Amino acid sequence: MTAPPKPSIVSGFDEAALEAGRLLFAKECDFVWGADALNQLPEADLPEVAFAGRSNVGKSSLVNALTGRKTLARTSNTPGRTQQLNFFNLGNRLKLVDMPGYGYAKESKEKVEAWNDMVRRFLRGRVTLRRALVLVDSRHGLKPNDEEIMEMLDKTAVPYVVVLTKSDKVKASHLDAVRRATEAGLKKHPAAFPDIHVTSSELGLGIAELRASLAQLAAA
Repeated sequence: MTAPPKPSIVSGFDEAALEAGRLLFAKECDFVWGADALNQLPEADLPEVAFAGRSNVGKSSLVNALTGRKTLARTSNTPGRTQQLNFFNLGNRLKLVDMPGYGYAKESKEKVEAWNDMVRRFLRGRVTLRRALVLVDSRHGLKPNDEEIMEMLDKTAVPYVVVLTKSDKVKASHLDAVRRATEAGLKKHPAAFPDIHVTSSELGLGIAELRASLAQLAAA
């Protein structure tokens, strides 16, 4: 695989791309299914984007912000609340997959490993999966758990982008340091896209640009 160009923050899209993203995410978005096991997955009939990240990184909040809904994806202050692969149909053009958070071990070791195994197998075998978003908390930067899933995505050739979440929770100097450290970390990951999306679900920062990026993957 050819190495991607040097990482950089997503600086913007033209008006047409931003409008395409807005129109896509303004469409009806419905919860389809929550799968506890691979044999419960819904039909693979649309391009899919998976949201991966540590527990409490803000996956559900980001799904809600992208779709402009407050309660589409359930959010919780309790880490590890999302324990299924939750599928959402966006206007019959794209499916969003909210995956179980990793890096939280309140549940039994056996149950955590079962969740992790399901996620790994899903990412390896889902033919309609077009991209994964690896969400990283701006307050903490890349953690060993993030590196593990990025390495797995590299091995299975699933293209992914890093999304820094909760950027409103840190000072600009800290955010810049985390961004630069993330850029350095991405250099060794061949399946990673070079652009880093910096977002805040609470303030709506970076949401329009991320919508535009994902609209490029949607079915016509």
